[in-house]
Amino acid sequence: MEKENKLLLDVNEKPSIGKWIILALQHVFAMFGATILVPILVNAGAGETVLTIPVALVSSGIGTLIYILCTRGKSPVYLGSSFAFISPLIAAYIKGGISGAMTGIMAVGIVYIIFALLIKLIGKNWINKLLPPVVIGPMIMIIGLALAPSAISQIGLTEGTAFVWQNVVVALVAFLVTGIVAVAAKGFLKVIPFLIGIVAGYLTAIAVGIVDFTPVVEASIVGLPNFIIPFVDYTPSFSAILTIVPIALVTMAEHIGDHTALSAIIGKDLLKEPGLDKTLLGDGLATFIAGALGGPANTTYGENTSVVGMTKVASVWVIGLAAIIAIALGFFSKFTALVSTIPNAVLGGVSLLLYGFIAVNGLKVLIQNQIDFNNTKNVIVASAMLVLGLGGAAISIVSGDLAITISGMSLAAIVGIILNLCLPNENSSEKEDKSKNTKIKKEKVNV
Repeated sequence: MEKENKLLLDVNEKPSIGKWIILALQHVFAMFGATILVPILVNAGAGETVLTIPVALVSSGIGTLIYILCTRGKSPVYLGSSFAFISPLIAAYIKGGISGAMTGIMAVGIVYIIFALLIKLIGKNWINKLLPPVVIGPMIMIIGLALAPSAISQIGLTEGTAFVWQNVVVALVAFLVTGIVAVAAKGFLKVIPFLIGIVAGYLTAIAVGIVDFTPVVEASIVGLPNFIIPFVDYTPSFSAILTIVPIALVTMAEHIGDHTALSAIIGKDLLKEPGLDKTLLGDGLATFIAGALGGPANTTYGENTSVVGMTKVASVWVIGLAAIIAIALGFFSKFTALVSTIPNAVLGGVSLLLYGFIAVNGLKVLIQNQIDFNNTKNVIVASAMLVLGLGGAAISIVSGDLAITISGMSLAAIVGIILNLCLPNENSSEKEDKSKNTKIKKEKVNV
C-alpha cells in the first residue's frame, strides 16, 4: 500500500502538458494576491508611486527562476513580494527617495549572499544564537502592528475623516469574505483567501460605483513594465540603507521556516540538499535583481508551499512555468491597469485581516517555541523591541554629507539582537524561586 502522503510527482519530474499548465496556474493564483498587494500598499503609504505591479510580477518570476538555477532544480520554492519590507520601504522612500529605497533592497540581497557564504564556510548553528525566537517573534509582531494605521486609513475610519458608507461597506465585504474563506474553505480556495477577498470587495466596489475604469481604457494591451535601473534612472544612495537592511534578519528566519515546512511535505531536507547556503544565495540574488529592476524584495511564499502540500506535486518544472506566466502577466498592460483600479477601501478591508495575521504569527513564534516570560531577560528583550518598533524611535547618524537613519523595526531588530546577546541569563536559583512563586499562586487560585 502506498503511503498517503507520497508525492504524485517528485521535484525533478515533469508532468504532462495539460496538467503542467493547470498546476502552474494554481501557483500563479496562490502568489498573485500577495505579490500585487505589496506595491499597492507601499504606494498608498508613501502617497506616491514607489513600486509598480508589472515590475513586481516580473521580478517575482525572474527571482524564482534565479532561485531554481542556484538550487540546481532541487527545491520547489516560489519567490514573491515580501510584506516585511512594506513599512521600511515607505520610510526609506520618504528619507531617500527612489534611490534610497531601491539601494536598500539591493543591499538586502547582498546581506543574504554574505550570510549564504558564511553558512557555506562555518555552518548554520550560529544563526539560532543570533536570531532566537524571542527576537524573531517581536520583530514579526512589529511588522504587522506598525501597519495597522494604514489599513484604518484606507477604509476611511481615521478621526477627522468624513464617513463614506460605500467605503465601509466595501471594506466590510472584503474583510468578511477573506475571513470566511480562511476559516471555512477547503482545498485550493483555503490557500487564496486574500485573493478571493480582493475579488469580492472589488465586485462590491463596482456595484456601489467607486471604481474608475479610466486607466484600463487608456492602457495599451501590451507594454514594457516601468523598470527603474541604477545608474540609468538614479544614482544609488545609502542614506536609508539601515532603515531596510535589518529586516533581512526577519525574512531569513522566514526563509528557514518555509524551507523546513516544505521539507516535511516532500520528505527531503532542503536545508541539507541543496543546502541553506544555496537556497539563501538564490533568495539573495533574486532580491538584488528585483531591487535593480525597481521591484520589491523577494521572499519564499508559504502560499505556494501550501499548494505543493495540497496537490502532492513538488515539481520544479511546475514552479518554473508559474514563474514564466508571472513574467508574461507583467507585460499585459490592460491587465495590470485593471488591478490598479482596486479602491483603497478593498485593500483596507483585506489589510485589516492581513496585518493582524502577520502580528499574530509573531505571537505564534513565541508560543510554539515556549518562550518563558517568567525569565526577566526575555521580558526585557521583547518589551524593548515592541516599544521601540511601535513608538516611532529613530537614531540619525550624520557624517559629512552622509546622513543615515535607523528607525522603527530596524532599530528594534538591532536592539533586540544586542540585548539578547549581551544580557546575562538568570541564574538557576532565581529561576527556581520564580517557578515556586508561580506554583504557589496557581495553588491559591485552585483553592
